[in-house]
Amino acid sequence: MTVADHPVTESASPRPPRQSLPGRAWALVRNTWRGLTSMRTALVLLFLLALAAIPGALLPQRNLNEQKVREYIADRPTLGPWMDRFELFDVFSSFWFTAVYVLLFVSLVGCILPRTFDHYKALRTPPVRAPRNLARLPHHYSGESMSSPEALIEHARGQLRGWRTEVRPGNREGELTLSGEKGYTREFGNLVFHLALVCLLVAIAVGKLFGYEGSVIVIANNGPGFCTTSPAVFDSFRAGNVNDGTGMTPICVRVKDFEADYLRTGQAEMFTSNISYQAGSDLTTDTWREATLRVNHPLRVEGDRLYLQGHGYAPTFTVTFPNGQTRTETIQWRPDDAQTFLSSGVLRIDPPGGMYATDEERRKNQIAIEGLFAPTAMFHGSLLTSVFPSMDDPAVAVDIYRGDTGLDTGRSQDLFSLDQEMVKQGRLTKEARVNLRPGESTTLPNGTKVTFDGAHEFVNLQVSHDPAQQWVLVSALAMMAGLLVSLLVKRRRIWVRVYPAEEAAGTVDQRRTVVEMGGLARTDQAGWGGEFDRLRARLLEAAGDDVKTDRARTGE
Repeated sequence: MTVADHPVTESASPRPPRQSLPGRAWALVRNTWRGLTSMRTALVLLFLLALAAIPGALLPQRNLNEQKVREYIADRPTLGPWMDRFELFDVFSSFWFTAVYVLLFVSLVGCILPRTFDHYKALRTPPVRAPRNLARLPHHYSGESMSSPEALIEHARGQLRGWRTEVRPGNREGELTLSGEKGYTREFGNLVFHLALVCLLVAIAVGKLFGYEGSVIVIANNGPGFCTTSPAVFDSFRAGNVNDGTGMTPICVRVKDFEADYLRTGQAEMFTSNISYQAGSDLTTDTWREATLRVNHPLRVEGDRLYLQGHGYAPTFTVTFPNGQTRTETIQWRPDDAQTFLSSGVLRIDPPGGMYATDEERRKNQIAIEGLFAPTAMFHGSLLTSVFPSMDDPAVAVDIYRGDTGLDTGRSQDLFSLDQEMVKQGRLTKEARVNLRPGESTTLPNGTKVTFDGAHEFVNLQVSHDPAQQWVLVSALAMMAGLLVSLLVKRRRIWVRVYPAEEAAGTVDQRRTVVEMGGLARTDQAGWGGEFDRLRARLLEAAGDDVKTDRARTGE
């Protein structure tokens, strides 16, 4: 007979039914949720969040200093644009950082809530029954006493103040057991830590959503200052995702002066600025209050914070036109050298109205001054440099242009440099290159006189509003408290079993009581053996009569 002659028999064990498509989808969702809400996943996401924040600390960020970001990209024409595409210059608002942030939040909530309910149930559950063989526990004691089982148990229960205790009858005749447990606040501290972490994430998110932050440069000469009535008054402004910049807290600020303290090496030691401000009811009564700003010492008023972030110099030039009319302008120049504050910038001046018959002629006689400012000047021939950041011996090296500066075009222009395309087109003509000290001047071929009057200091102020700032502090403190509790509190259990001793013939001796005691630490903690011995002395040896020890064993 061939193989084909034998019938093929199916397996006796039936195949499991194939799961339906909705069932497989539900299983995938359930398993994904379980994996996401595990504590292991939460720790991995927390590590990834810390790792994702590293580029934000090492690379310039656009919301802090857009100029540095542009310079960084310009210095790396190949790598810089790719880094910008991956939002490495906007780390904390990037899609990938937000994704990790949200996943961490969901993971923490998903794993904390079940643990909270489990801890609540554990608090309502009596301590576990005594094990059958206490001698197998890491810490064990056995002996005899002349006191009754009831007296011994009552005395031990009275000594366990602060412990959760439960007295139960045993399996032998006259046997009683006492179960005691302590250290529930360890898990409570752990839950507080994680709940505070969730609250911290929520508070930071609320601050990003409903807060705002604006920076403005103000000349420190007790000038008009600024008022936080609109985002337009700021040089840079960032509003939260659900904040359109309206409804800001009205605050008016004037900067009276600025003082920088430097070491001999030129390193800044402290920045101080005296200001006057109005807020709240001061705006209706026109009352100005005095305050002093220092680095990391902001002014807190009406829920907002006013920070002193930086400073620089604003040269002042006076232009005297051929008909005798003058224009004086002061504008900040950008510090190019953080060590010596050698600064660069440009100043554009429009002739007074009515001086020329047509607008075309007026535009052809606009003045642009571009160059360098040194607070403590040193000349190498005609080349200017600065040797110290304080304004001890100021000077400028400038190019003076006449022509159309683009003030009437309505196009935005770089605050610190001229549009070189206009120079190439001949719309701006360089008419002088000079080095000037305060009070010195130069005259252009058409009779226009340009005078360098000196410089004022300017300060960079930041107004910040974060409605959840207090909750961030409270959450951080709660995290520290919960962490300390979870590290310092020990979870441990104690069991005491007492029963009448038996005679050799198997009869019960009511005069003698066998005492057994066992202890177990729920976590590995050094010093538990010593605490067990102290508990034994307090619970048994001080019971009113001597307990004769048969055997005792403790170990770490």
